[in-house]
Amino acid sequence: MVRILLAATLAVALVGCAPQAAPTSNAPSETAPSSTESGGTAPSGAAPSTIVDGLAAPWSIALLPDGGALVSQRDDGTILEITAAHTVREVGVVPSVVADGEAGLNGIAVHTDGDTTWLYAYHAASSDNRVVRMPLRGRAGSYRLGAVEVVLSGIHKATFHNGGRIAFGPDGMLYVTTGDAGSSTDSQDTSSLNGKILRVTPQGQSAPGNPFGNAVYSYGHRNVQGIAWTADGTMWASEFGQNTWDELNVIVPGGNYGWPVVEGIAHDDRFRDPLVQWPTDQASPSGLAARGSELYLASLRGERLWRVVTDRGSVVGDPSPVLSGYGRLRDVTVAADGSLWILTNNTDGRGSPRSGDDRLLRFAVA
Repeated sequence: MVRILLAATLAVALVGCAPQAAPTSNAPSETAPSSTESGGTAPSGAAPSTIVDGLAAPWSIALLPDGGALVSQRDDGTILEITAAHTVREVGVVPSVVADGEAGLNGIAVHTDGDTTWLYAYHAASSDNRVVRMPLRGRAGSYRLGAVEVVLSGIHKATFHNGGRIAFGPDGMLYVTTGDAGSSTDSQDTSSLNGKILRVTPQGQSAPGNPFGNAVYSYGHRNVQGIAWTADGTMWASEFGQNTWDELNVIVPGGNYGWPVVEGIAHDDRFRDPLVQWPTDQASPSGLAARGSELYLASLRGERLWRVVTDRGSVVGDPSPVLSGYGRLRDVTVAADGSLWILTNNTDGRGSPRSGDDRLLRFAVA
């Protein structure tokens, strides 16, 4: 595994961000992005456009094959359809969502099995966090939700550290990120669902080949909210640290990522070190997207989009901030045309909403 060495401070000034210590990586710094007319920063001066605005605490984007997308709203449990023409309509409300702090309706994913297209959702209920699925009925512009099936339950919930990102991997299995829910010792317990990345079948059974014979795929996590696979098949995850370091990790089956024993790079052979670490005021990472060999990381407290270039499971150069000036960023995904769709998250109770917040942005990266 690549060990990360201290790099020089990035010479990049971001709107609303005082100069700070840089993230650490294992190669020379990349060129800083140029300024845009919007007041943020973006490569080649290309500012994002707004697809829709007026969203309420949006959390996750799930792209649809017709060019539209579904968006989850954390606090009211609503699923919105953003059509290919960029109109907005309500698809439905996920039943039994109980919102409290960071808990509520979190990650969503779309998966087709035979003739049925399913919407999967991670949400807090009265007694736990769980993953459910609902058939997605109708067609573009008129989708509706069918009856709920519970896929996975019994994940401890709390006001903070609920994880909540879900995604189908290249192997067709469903990957689920969970937080430690404030009980950090659970992260090191491979019989607990908390503080983990889980891997299950689309129906919710432990996936074949899992390292511990249960749903657990990797452990020792504090609060993972981003997972993605680069084109070479490498799995990556973005993770909230506590007070010092946020992390970008390569995920391997059975890997122990150290929490709560260590945070960030520890050089301890018992644990897997992150390939990149950021001071928490530069990141607080949530959504993560892969575009070929590039990763894009949406950061909340850091209020910027980070670009990380990878090569066969290693990091090339230092991470570079390629977009800022839009407040907290919750999720990012890659559309069919190669552009990035990005959710702001300024109405979640921690941000500073501005006119039009929250937004779904389209960013045509260079």
